[in-house]
Amino acid sequence: MYFLAVARTGQLSTAARHLRTSHATVSRRIDRLEFALQVKLFERNPRGYVLTAVGQRFIETAEKIEAEAERLQAEISGGATAQRGVIRMSAPEGFANFFLTHRLGDFAAAYPNLALELVTIQQIMSLSRKEADLAVSLDPPKAGPYDCEKIADYSLHIYGSRRYLERHGPVRSRDELLQHPFIGYIEDMIFAPGLDYLGDVHRGIKARFQSSSIFAQLTATRNDLGLGILPHFIAKQYPELEIVLADEIELRRSYWLVCHHDLRSLPRVRMVIDFLFDTVRSNMPSFLRELDDRTVNMPAVNQLENAQRGP
Repeated sequence: MYFLAVARTGQLSTAARHLRTSHATVSRRIDRLEFALQVKLFERNPRGYVLTAVGQRFIETAEKIEAEAERLQAEISGGATAQRGVIRMSAPEGFANFFLTHRLGDFAAAYPNLALELVTIQQIMSLSRKEADLAVSLDPPKAGPYDCEKIADYSLHIYGSRRYLERHGPVRSRDELLQHPFIGYIEDMIFAPGLDYLGDVHRGIKARFQSSSIFAQLTATRNDLGLGILPHFIAKQYPELEIVLADEIELRRSYWLVCHHDLRSLPRVRMVIDFLFDTVRSNMPSFLRELDDRTVNMPAVNQLENAQRGP
């Protein structure tokens, strides 16, 4: 347990927080393990603990033992509610803050002994160094020891506040978009290709107000600074926002679940993955406007039948 915590985080202090113990205790346990095995598992340097070649070979065996121990513990103790531990998940700010956190009460009720750490600064998290157990990503990794599965597609549209559009008049074509200030990401800080979408709307658009935060972009749009491109599942929560060129412009992007293949079989990791997919599946109309419109326009009888049928 101590070996894996240090191997995954590379830091004694971080491993200690995960294990809910002290920095000194983790250090002593690692020293004792190396002494007992008569091998050096880590190289110590100013940046932290780095696995040696022997340590790299040892980690696969240690994770298999961990997975089997967790499986047996779950069987003995009564299943999902007995699972204990900390899961760290990296996710984009929009997905984390505007969708997932609203549903974490359900997760806590289902898994009272699991602690979820939700990191929204995805660009600095590394699954390869086990800095996170899971990642919700905008683009699947091109290579590496990962399991990757699409969570959902989602739609984005151009939005403006009702006050802004009343003040500046309706937009009737793509070319007329060039007459309006746009809100978007800072170009040289875009950490995922999926966020680089102004050019997909019109090659001539340059953002006047730029921020690395989708929350800041949303706030700027709501406060009449210009037009912004926002995911439907975020913008739909704010009735003062209206879609511009609704029938002409829609962008599609996807969320992917990425997990180091050594961790996916761990019961506590599997539980978080299952919860994530079940939660998204039951809220799919929120992610795609066409599904949302279909649900809203559904006759009341059909809506009742669907609610009774469940997701």
